[in-house]
Amino acid sequence: MSPQLALLVNPAASGGRTLRLLEPVARRLRAGGAELSVIVGDDATDALERACTAVAERPDALVAFGGDGLVHLAVQAVAGTDVPLGIIPAGTGNDIARALGVPARDPIAAARTVLRMKSRLVDAARIRAGQAEELFAGVVCCGFDSRVNERANRLAWPPGRARYLMATARELRSFRPIPYRVTFDDGEVVEREVMLVAVGNTCSYGAGMRVCPEARPDDGLLDVVMLEAVSKAEFVRMFPSVYRGAHLGHRAVSLRRARSVRVEAQDVYAYADGERVGPAPMECEVRPGALRVII
Repeated sequence: MSPQLALLVNPAASGGRTLRLLEPVARRLRAGGAELSVIVGDDATDALERACTAVAERPDALVAFGGDGLVHLAVQAVAGTDVPLGIIPAGTGNDIARALGVPARDPIAAARTVLRMKSRLVDAARIRAGQAEELFAGVVCCGFDSRVNERANRLAWPPGRARYLMATARELRSFRPIPYRVTFDDGEVVEREVMLVAVGNTCSYGAGMRVCPEARPDDGLLDVVMLEAVSKAEFVRMFPSVYRGAHLGHRAVSLRRARSVRVEAQDVYAYADGERVGPAPMECEVRPGALRVII
């Protein structure tokens, strides 16, 4: 029986590269026997409405064809349903796809993965920040990293990892450590000056920065990584280690696991899966097994 796929497309992903790839990807899916309906929204709100409508019609999968931002949007539509999420990475970072074992640099290979329709349950998590409440599948950042994200999102060039590296260098010039109050689900409270707090359901963000390298998307827990205040020189020395996940060995880095966490700070915005959610304080709570994903 031919799988019925709703293909959710972000035409702006990766500087418009997605549209150039749409035809060969659609051709590969149809050659594999899939019947496609293509969803392209006028904006994020419209795309989410269309995706929710498609999911209500119970396709065999909702397939996000874009980057982490589009996956984030698709998660809002499928979480808590029995419609699986497929991912065909075509964005800048593709961190969620990479964490779930989906081919992150080969959309045609990812399309073949979708056609196999082999799925598994993974966790999602809910974030509340300001007036916003959303789900996320990857990593929430709140601090230096979220400010880097804001800068990176304003840059049209360079692409990929280089964009985040440039944004990091620019933000570091003026950044000062921020007083935080972090409360974990067992009642433990940590109050200190911190460079960043990252809450991970999966391990990486920013095109391969393994900020929560031990995070697993199916353990029912969130990994909370904090970097305490360090000098700029020390930060520059340790920064490359985040791509290997080796920063966990640094004296200023701590890791805790929790089902929920509350982060309080001033003048900081939370980003989830690379998308701006709202200002701190923020609360994150895991939703075990809330997503069925094609792997």
